[in-house]
Order: sequence, then structure tokens, then C-alpha cells
Amino acid sequence: MDLFNEGTDWAKALKPLIAKYKDEKHPLDYQNLYQLLVMVVLSAQDSDAHINKIAPKLFAEFPDMKALAKADEDSLLPFVEEVRFHGNKMKWLLEIAGIVKEDKNIPVTMKELTALKGIGRKSANVIMREAEVKAEGIMVDLHVVRVAPRLGIAKSDKADKIEKEMMEVLPQSMWSEVGMAISFLGRDICRPTNPKHEECMLSKVCEYCKKTKGDC
Repeated sequence: MDLFNEGTDWAKALKPLIAKYKDEKHPLDYQNLYQLLVMVVLSAQDSDAHINKIAPKLFAEFPDMKALAKADEDSLLPFVEEVRFHGNKMKWLLEIAGIVKEDKNIPVTMKELTALKGIGRKSANVIMREAEVKAEGIMVDLHVVRVAPRLGIAKSDKADKIEKEMMEVLPQSMWSEVGMAISFLGRDICRPTNPKHEECMLSKVCEYCKKTKGDC
């Protein structure tokens, strides 16, 4: 297999995929940037569906950053105790709320977001995409970690290295949308087992399809 599928113009190849998913909202069912930030922190190593389920009661009690900043672990625990690793996540959220204080102060730059506890590059890229600010990176979640190497646009199996590899071969104008588009492809079509090659618009440029089917 050629590393990076070297003959492929990835910017051109991925345009139809981005067009398909461009207006697709993130699977976390948030209503504003405050809710998204909280849900992104809570969703690490948990499922989006589970966080969507517990979110309404959480936000009814803590409707904004100002309310969360007044909370403590005892008052927050009943609303997040079902979340995986909720102990650390509670501490992170309370620290974030203490720093940010109000919704209007929520940062939307990579440097400021990743300075907050519980927010890495993946989460920051999600928040920046939904805030519709200029991308400073590409969102790489577990679906992108699986799909990008399959396609041949990246060779690593590590999120940070995959992000860097993709940033090197794609123009910055595509960064904001391409991560989520590949993630949705991974959720819908390029599943861990039995990927639906016949339904995939990228099958003609996909190294994994060529390797496993041979007639893509």
C-alpha cells in the first residue's frame, strides 16, 4: 500500500464528502456553546447518546456557565454520576466554570481552549467548528482514527499524528469540516466491521477497499 495514497488529490477527492455532511449537526444535542463545551468534556470515553440522555436535567439545574460556577461537587454529582469517569470530569467542569465565569467568555481559539482542563485538540476542534470560527486543526475522533488510515490519507494510528498528516495534505479551508465529514462516514458507512464499500463515495480512492475487495 502506498503511504498516503500518494497519487490522490485529497482536497478534490474529499469535496463531495464534505458537501454531503457540511450542514450535519454534531451528534451531541446541544443548544448553545456552553452546553456543547460541557457535553464535550462529559462525552470523553462515553457515548454521545448517553450524554444526550443525561443533559436535559443537568442543564435545567445549571443553565449557563454562571450557574455552573456557583456549583460544587455535591450539587453537581447527582446529574453526572452515571457518566464514565465522572469524578475527574466534575473537577474539570468546575475549574472551567471558575475560570470562564460567563457564557460570553467561552474561548474559541485552540490555545485558550486546550488550556482548560478536560479539553484536548479533538474537543477544541469540535467547539471551534460549531462556533464557526477559523479552524486551527482537524477534528480526529475514534471514527477518523479508523477511517483516515483506511482511506490512505494518513498512515498513523494515533489521533495527534493523523491530524498533522491530514493538515499537511489538505488546505486550511477544509479543516473545519473534513474531520466531522469523515467521522460521519465512519458512523454511517465505514463501520469497524463489514464497511459498506458499495455505498461509499470514496471507494475509488480508498486503499482499504482496494486491498480487501480489489475491484473498487
